Amino acid sequence: MESVIRVFRIFAAALMSLLAAQAQATEAGWALLRDGEHVVLLRHAMAPGAADPTNFDVEKCSTQRNLSDRGKQQARKIGALFAARAAPTELVLTSRYCRTRETARLAFDSAQDFAPLDPPATDTHERKEQLAAILKEIRDYSGSGNLVMVTHLETIEALTGQPAREGEAVIVAPQDEGLRVLGRIVFN
Repeated sequence: MESVIRVFRIFAAALMSLLAAQAQATEAGWALLRDGEHVVLLRHAMAPGAADPTNFDVEKCSTQRNLSDRGKQQARKIGALFAARAAPTELVLTSRYCRTRETARLAFDSAQDFAPLDPPATDTHERKEQLAAILKEIRDYSGSGNLVMVTHLETIEALTGQPAREGEAVIVAPQDEGLRVLGRIVFN
């Protein structure tokens, strides 16, 4: 019994340490966004499921994974926190998928469609062009507020080599041929 208690205490301590580190990372992310002039890759809010249905049509929300009620609440929370803790959001770009559009609308009121933010294409040449278009948009950004790009896990991974939770913000900057992650903000 003593060994079970010891294992539980070790697990609890590790969990508390992880949560503390996550909170520190989130605070550091907000500090960056207060200054403005940053680019944020925002994964859409919570949407149940792992893949879109086989009858997927980018023009029809009924054929896609969409935000859950919790995802809609999360998107509103994202917007409220951005309004309270960050420099103004100058521009919001979104993939054409309904879950990203709705995340952008609920969080920031409006957004412009930017097809390269859709999940990366399976064709290698098309994928390179898509990612190059996103990198160009990031490199060319020179606003005084923040640029938010609402996108998908696969796109964030392709650009940064790192995953992101649903509703997580990854703050990036151009570096050499790719992107450098400057900070992260987790929205529960």
